This record gives sequence, structure tokens and C-alpha cells, in this order.
Amino acid sequence: MSEERRESRPVFPEASREQWRAAAERALKGQPLDEALRSFTDDGIPIEPLAPRRPDAAVWRGKRARPALLGRMDDPDPARANAQAHRELAEGADGLALVFAGAPTAHGFGLAASLKALQQVLDGIPLGRIVLRVDAHPSSRQSAEWLLMLLGKARVDPARLELSFGIDPAAIFGGTGRLKMSIEALEASLPPSLAHYFALGAPGVLLEADGRVFHEAGATEAQELGAILSSALSYLRMFEEARQPLVYAAPHIGFALSVDQDQLLGLAKLRATRVLWARLAESCGLEVEPVAIHAETSRRMLTRKDPETNIVRNTVAAFTAIAGGADSLSLLPHTLPRGLPDPFARRLARNTALVLAQEAHLGSVQDPASGAGAIEALTDRLCETAWDEFRRIEGEGGILRSLEAGAFQARIREARERREKAVRDGERIIIGTTHHALKEERAVAVLNASPRGRSQAEGVAVCEPLLPVPLNAAVEEASQ
Repeated sequence: MSEERRESRPVFPEASREQWRAAAERALKGQPLDEALRSFTDDGIPIEPLAPRRPDAAVWRGKRARPALLGRMDDPDPARANAQAHRELAEGADGLALVFAGAPTAHGFGLAASLKALQQVLDGIPLGRIVLRVDAHPSSRQSAEWLLMLLGKARVDPARLELSFGIDPAAIFGGTGRLKMSIEALEASLPPSLAHYFALGAPGVLLEADGRVFHEAGATEAQELGAILSSALSYLRMFEEARQPLVYAAPHIGFALSVDQDQLLGLAKLRATRVLWARLAESCGLEVEPVAIHAETSRRMLTRKDPETNIVRNTVAAFTAIAGGADSLSLLPHTLPRGLPDPFARRLARNTALVLAQEAHLGSVQDPASGAGAIEALTDRLCETAWDEFRRIEGEGGILRSLEAGAFQARIREARERREKAVRDGERIIIGTTHHALKEERAVAVLNASPRGRSQAEGVAVCEPLLPVPLNAAVEEASQ
């Protein structure tokens, strides 16, 4: 652009906050500004209509420049799952997320939990060139052994891979209501049983603090963050009591979160996870390093009615995860509420993430929300509220004991009931369900697979299980 054209641009005077308020109040025709434009999160955190910039704000980075896009493997049929795995990688996915039956995040489906089934699913897959993660499930440690066995047969060095083994006792306890051993026995046995994994030198996540189980059951953002922070601290405490150096364990701790269609709150939640981990690491005398965060689009937000509206929800959630610096990302296909998604629905989910990450270049800027007044303020308040929840959980003996006593479940239930009431009362709308509902639902293609019920395996430690409850469940049941 020439100097002449640059100089001919009009120069607008900078508007002050007071001028903005005056203009807004005129437009509102006498309504109180704060009442009309201020909103609140489920934790009661106010979101102000205008927040000042923070030019000196910190930048919170992930481990990767852009997230690894992972194809979700949850088809109980090994042959179909293998074909889907090849299709995912051939059409742009960076890796695979293995979801076994019995996992709290399997939503009634999942791969058969056996070495034979895993061999069939991964047959012909170039294991040395992809990212692999396993969702937490009751046999997570056993599946980690299976995976290492297959890597050994393929002559792939685990130290050269990005792996996530998904071992998370709290997610299993909360999601299934069962632990195979007592909490005390678990805390004593976990560090020595994982020693040989650390010896592998694999630069991945061994112990994961997974908030998705709590989110899907109805937890608020602060409750989800408080729970995963308590899980992470429990891992550090276990290794400290086993007299093993925390400096070796900390890099192998990661987080998993759900992201929904609330873009501002989702960005704040991802950033708050890094802030809170940094605070926890510092308090334990550890050097603060970027922590791995896996994000998955929320099942709670997906509707059974008019499932095409879920495509928009997924797009906003994926945008949030990528812009928020997630290190890996899986999208739940939009037809999941109707059954096991078919290849088209999975392709649509995959392409949504690919367009955002690679064509829109959302991952090109690290922490683009840094300095944005609204998001910075929301991040700060969310950190404070989550830290209060974390301290409450720790006062109850930590996340495992809080779950065993039913204390954390009770707070989640209260939050879910408040949210459901807001939907029933019309204070919170769901497009396609409470507003602009179709007169007649369209048929949706899904695969032939019947969802399984929850496992009722015996457990030494038991608690009230946290079952996933979609946001629209109450209104959909009332309309049937």
C-alpha cells in the first residue's frame, strides 16, 4: 500500500470506557447496563460486558505448535475399527484414540478389551509414525502392556513416540463406581507398578487427570478443574511417599478436558488448567513446564433431536480447543446420540478439525487469547473458584476419598439440577430442542451396534457412579 493511501485513511479518536457506557445505556433505553449485559457462568462467575486489555499478560503455551488430531476408535467390531483406523490416517488424522469397552468415555460402545482385539484393530497401522492414546478404563495398566507388546513386535521404540496410556484411578472410580483394590492399596502399589514405564523414556503421558467423566455427569467448569488438580496432586503425593523423585514423574502427568460450545468459557478453562498446574508445580518445588492437555468435544452438549445442529456445536468446540492450545483433540461425531457413528459422520468430524487447524491456521498463534480482557478476567476468576473447589476436595481427603464418601457427587448433582432447571424454565435455550425444533425428525444413519450397559464388576472400593447426563435429557424425556 502506498504512503498516500495510508495517509488518506480516516483517523478515529479512541473511545473511552465512559463513552462506551454512555452509548450502551442509550441503546438499552434505560435498562441498567450491568443487569442487561452481564452474564454468569454455572459457577456464578460474572462475565462483564467490557473488560480492559492486559498488554503485559502471560502467554500459556502447550507442548505442540498445533494439536494432534486423533481419530476416535470405539467400534466394537474389530474389522470395522481397523478399516476406520486406516481411513482416519489416510484422510488427515495424526493418530488414534483407543476407547475400550468399559471406559467411562465409551458411551456404551468401545473396543473389546483384549490383546487379540487390539492386534486386529491396529493391523497394518504404521505405529512408529502416529500419535497414540488410550482412554482410561478399568484395565488401563493391562492395555498399556498390550500396546507395548505390539510396539515391540513392530520394532518401534516407544521413546520415539507420542503416547498417552490413560491411567487415571479417579476417572475409573467416579465413572464406574468401582476400584479393584482399596484406595490405600492403590496408592501404595501404583508407583512401583509404573517404574518400568518411566524406564522406557517415552515422552508421553502415563498418568492422566481426566475431567471428562465429571463434566459429562454435570460438573461446572470449576468443579472439573478442581477434580483434575486433585488427581494430579494425588499422583505427585503417591510418588513422594514412595520416595521416588517428582522430577521424573511430573513430565508424565497430563490432563484431559471436555470442551463445549461456550467459546469464551472454554478458552478460559484450557488456559486455567495451565495456570493451576503451574501453581501446583511451583508449590511442589518443580520447574514449570508446559503440560499436555487432551481435549474432546462434549457429549453433554450433543442433542438427540435435530442432530445436524451438533455440527455447529462441534465446530465451535473444536475452534475453542485449537485456539486454547490443546495438544491433542478428538471430536465426537454429531450422530453419537443416535447410535454408533458411521464413516460419514466420522469423516465430517475429522474434516471439521482439519479445516480449522490446517486451513484456517488456528494453531499458528500460541495462546491468541492472551491479553484479551474478557478472557483474562474469566481465566483469573475461574482459577480462583477452581482452587477453592480443589481445596474443598483436598479437605475431604483428596478426590478418591471425596468420591468414596459421595461428597463430590453431591455437588455435581446440585450443579446439574440447577442447569436442567434453567433449560426447563427457558432461561437456557437449546437450538433444535427447546427452540426451533423440527416438526418431524429426519432419519440418521448409524452403524449396527447395540450400546452396552455399565459394567457391574465387583470392587473392593465402591462409590456412587457418575453417569453421563446430556444437557437436553430432561426436556427430551418430558416431550416423549
